[in-house]
Amino acid sequence: QVQLVESGGGLVQAGGSLRLSCAASGRAFSTYYMGWFRQAPGKERDFVASVSWSGSSTYYSDSVKGRFTISRDNGKNTVYLQINSLKPEDTAVYYCAATYSVGTYHSSNEYNYWGQGTQVTVSS
Repeated sequence: QVQLVESGGGLVQAGGSLRLSCAASGRAFSTYYMGWFRQAPGKERDFVASVSWSGSSTYYSDSVKGRFTISRDNGKNTVYLQINSLKPEDTAVYYCAATYSVGTYHSSNEYNYWGQGTQVTVSS
């Protein structure tokens, strides 16, 4: 089992940047595929990005491609989400998730563990 704690959210103006962090504890972090999801008020939880066990493979939703960067540091048991050129529509609670399963890694149903989320609010 793994426990996930996100941090780094906040209020930022459009065009600004944030770096979200997700610290993991528990079983070997490097054995989990990691993902970030987000959920805006009244909407479903959407896939944002995923990163493979070693960090060599990443995947992004079309809405964030080119602006967001996911990375991980297995030595620090942490996954990051660098968010640039923020837009008001990026406002959401951002969740970190981990999975030991094999799949597409784009669906929330594939992930076994979730953090509590961190709020990102972008003002126009």
